[in-house]
Amino acid sequence: MAHPKRRQSNTRTAKRRTHDKAVAPTLAICPNCGAWHVYHTVCGECGYYRGKLAVVKETAAE
Repeated sequence: MAHPKRRQSNTRTAKRRTHDKAVAPTLAICPNCGAWHVYHTVCGECGYYRGKLAVVKETAAE
């Protein structure tokens, strides 16, 4: 394989990587409560992940 003779500048490296920066997260619908949440994370509304309770959510105190 070829080896570079000179170091690539930071500007040139940044230009190559610009297309990876602004990617919107993938959203999914929670099968338990129907709310939208970020894929592969615990649902913020009910606290379930993959059909199991992962985080106990506290209800509003009266």
